[in-house]
Amino acid sequence: MGEQRHGGRLIADQLVAEGVDALFTLTGGHISAIYDGCKDVGIRVIDVRHEQAAAHAADAYGRLTFRPGVAAVTAGPGVTDAITGVTNAYYANSPMVLLGGRNPLALEGMGALQDAPQIELLRPVTKRADTALETRRLREVLGYAFRDALSPRMGPTYVDLPMDVLMTPVDSDHVVGVADQRFTVGPGPDPDAVAAAAALLAGAEHPVIVSGSGTYWAQAWEELDQLATIAQLPVYVNGMSRGILPSAHPHLLGLTRKQALRQADVVLALGVDFDFRLGYGRPPSYGDDVKVIHVDPQADKVGHNRAVEFGIVSDVGAFLRALLRHDATLGRSGPTAWLTGLRDDEAGRADARAAAATSDASPVHPLRFAHEVAKWVDPDAIVIGDGGDIVAHTAGQVRVEHPGHWMDPGPFGCLGVGAPFAMAAKHVHPDKQVLVVYGDGSFGFNGMEFESAVRQDLPFVGIVGNDGAWGEMKAFHERVYGADGMVAQDLSQATGYERMVEALGGHGERVERPEQIGPALDRAVESGVPALVNVIMDRDFRRESAAAYGA
Repeated sequence: MGEQRHGGRLIADQLVAEGVDALFTLTGGHISAIYDGCKDVGIRVIDVRHEQAAAHAADAYGRLTFRPGVAAVTAGPGVTDAITGVTNAYYANSPMVLLGGRNPLALEGMGALQDAPQIELLRPVTKRADTALETRRLREVLGYAFRDALSPRMGPTYVDLPMDVLMTPVDSDHVVGVADQRFTVGPGPDPDAVAAAAALLAGAEHPVIVSGSGTYWAQAWEELDQLATIAQLPVYVNGMSRGILPSAHPHLLGLTRKQALRQADVVLALGVDFDFRLGYGRPPSYGDDVKVIHVDPQADKVGHNRAVEFGIVSDVGAFLRALLRHDATLGRSGPTAWLTGLRDDEAGRADARAAAATSDASPVHPLRFAHEVAKWVDPDAIVIGDGGDIVAHTAGQVRVEHPGHWMDPGPFGCLGVGAPFAMAAKHVHPDKQVLVVYGDGSFGFNGMEFESAVRQDLPFVGIVGNDGAWGEMKAFHERVYGADGMVAQDLSQATGYERMVEALGGHGERVERPEQIGPALDRAVESGVPALVNVIMDRDFRRESAAAYGA
């Protein structure tokens, strides 16, 4: 006879086997057995004030570790509250596992407390959704959830956990083991297609690399560096690819992307989606005759929204390694006129932006805000963008030096990720500076999580670009309907977000002049507790953006 273990302990045992060291959660009776199991095996339980935050934190854990983050939430409203965070992870291809409590099987269909059609709700936004029906099979079911969360493209999975299945003790000798059914080598490219792609790139006059999240998830930054250097190719990044090459890399460009894509004759698209961020891959964002080499491990993503010259179903890293074997074909002895011209244009645009970032005005100009943040932040910091316009301004100036050190919601555009992402980042990297750049609107989504961070000693710094409005949406509304009769677009700059953080046990400051930003951030770090700097900005400045149109 083996040791008697309840279902919550079996869940915890499997989490340990998967390399998970933290569980993000909000307490609920349906899942109490999981906490008991985590206590027994030493998994850290980080509890939050809203289930959406637990899911966001698990998403960030997955992005930072390349292992699924795990969130556990109670039945009914606990699960439905978490769905937004799960959906954000789904569109960002972040590996995570959501564990959801459920009414006891013995009460199925009787109207139990917090009963809900959870599997049906989660199935459209997960890669797999299962119900565990037997205690001794819990580790097996959870093993499948981890397997599918990690298979290309990665993403969230869900396991429904009936309360009686979790609480029932079973003989550990009778527990069903986890089958070794996981892929060990990702999909590889066709050799002939790789050779043809190499020839096409070698013959291009205006070639461009666009590197998306797929390159990050493949951990292929060294291969990307080698290809860009050998073939003298300009590289533009989006999604989780930010930081995949250091900011001073001679082939990494950013300010000239629109121009380069319109003039390109060949685009090598690595792990990207041709969605609103890349003009859907169509004119006028691209020339009519551009030839695209699209590489992605998921077949139905290749060539979506546009025709491609070569659609290659492959892990991005495997493709790049195969392509680099054609270095004799691809190699160029020095920068081309195309690359040199883009670099010169990039430098001119950077100078123009720098001039705009020197304003001493009070309230603070958004570009000066971004400049001060970029000047202050540590080169090894993890920076999280949680907002609209202010994040766009800041993202353009903050130098990201390491893979995974810039995080934002991703293509789902979900506000509220700031504090949950920061808590996960501080758990994974306790010695790194963690900074959240907030809009005043986005801060309101999960601002209470500063209390969670204070209570669990997870210090980070937040800075709010406070323009007293839903800035990006206000600009859209004004362009379409005019400045008169502005409805549901304004917030109040008098709101003391920093005082709220102080009341929750953190440190807070209000700043109204640009030269005060750096010293305030210094004091925030020195406080040793979660901190917020509330910067009052020019509420009349408008950034041109088509994001509200989805164009």
